[in-house]
Amino acid sequence: MNTLAWLVVLLGYFVGSIPTAYIVGRLLGAGDIRRLGDGNVGARNAYFELGPKTGIGIFFIDIAKGALPVLLARAVGLPEVAVLITGMATVIGHNWPVFLGFRGGRGESTTIGVLLALVTQPMLILLALALATLLIKKNVIIASCVLFIPLSLVCWWLDVPGMLVGYSVALPCLVGATHYLRTRQVSDTSTAGVT
Repeated sequence: MNTLAWLVVLLGYFVGSIPTAYIVGRLLGAGDIRRLGDGNVGARNAYFELGPKTGIGIFFIDIAKGALPVLLARAVGLPEVAVLITGMATVIGHNWPVFLGFRGGRGESTTIGVLLALVTQPMLILLALALATLLIKKNVIIASCVLFIPLSLVCWWLDVPGMLVGYSVALPCLVGATHYLRTRQVSDTSTAGVT
């Protein structure tokens, strides 16, 4: 990759690192979102701790945060591999932001933004199903499963290029791994307080 590609990748990381929920929590006078609810710096925790409207607003901002670096990478004509690395760097930035000591969110909203920019049609189909599931079940995790688990199959069915099919598996796996690590950290912290 050339210098421009690396600059865009780095920009993606820094855009991803912008801690939307943390900033909004401070602006609203609610304090540090990391000390509220489950401590996650993401839209879901913001929804419960800062209010539904605020949480939904953060959700859409984080989606935009994921999509914009990818769209920029394509606009400047970077190779597809560099575009995909930019998307990954953006999610990594959200999950491990330099501005918050590398302790961020789980990357779900940002991943949705990246994938919307890359595999728009499959994502729109599954987002409709995921939204319906969320309204019925009131469970973000189940809705996320409806969105991400069948994504690669829908991409394959719609003749999306193979590299993007693989990416549609890899990026949600990063979200799942981060969710597992965050849950384990919270569990370990709770256990440590028990004597």
